[in-house]
Amino acid sequence: MTREVLLTLQGLQFDQREEDADKIETVTVGDYYKKNGKHYVIYEEITEGFSQPTKNRLKFSEDMLELSRNGLVNMHMVFQENKKNLTNYNTPFGQILIGIDTKKIQIKEQKDNIVVDVDYSLDVNYEFLSDCHIKISICSKENSSFSLN
Repeated sequence: MTREVLLTLQGLQFDQREEDADKIETVTVGDYYKKNGKHYVIYEEITEGFSQPTKNRLKFSEDMLELSRNGLVNMHMVFQENKKNLTNYNTPFGQILIGIDTKKIQIKEQKDNIVVDVDYSLDVNYEFLSDCHIKISICSKENSSFSLN
């Protein structure tokens, strides 16, 4: 895998009925490296209506995914298979307590591509909000057929 990567994040939240699922997709460039058996991806996001970027760091191994965000939004989310983790989600509008109950983490690694699938349920202030799915695709920028230019 090269250092420069194209990162695709797909999120899906299910309401009580699957046909009411909300899908979000983000495509951006980032920097990838592997250290001590763990994968890292660093990337920035700009939130609509704000000029300050949010710096993001993904860190993952076979049974754990961490997402750290610093800037406009600050949080550290930990996804561990068969474990529930709590975190404070600090936004420009206030703080929210988030509960993440991870059901499954699956990582498929190839030479120039890594796909991470995570199934979890989401609580807000100890109240169940929804079942969710995140799919993270990381591919070498030079081997990608997609272009941000």
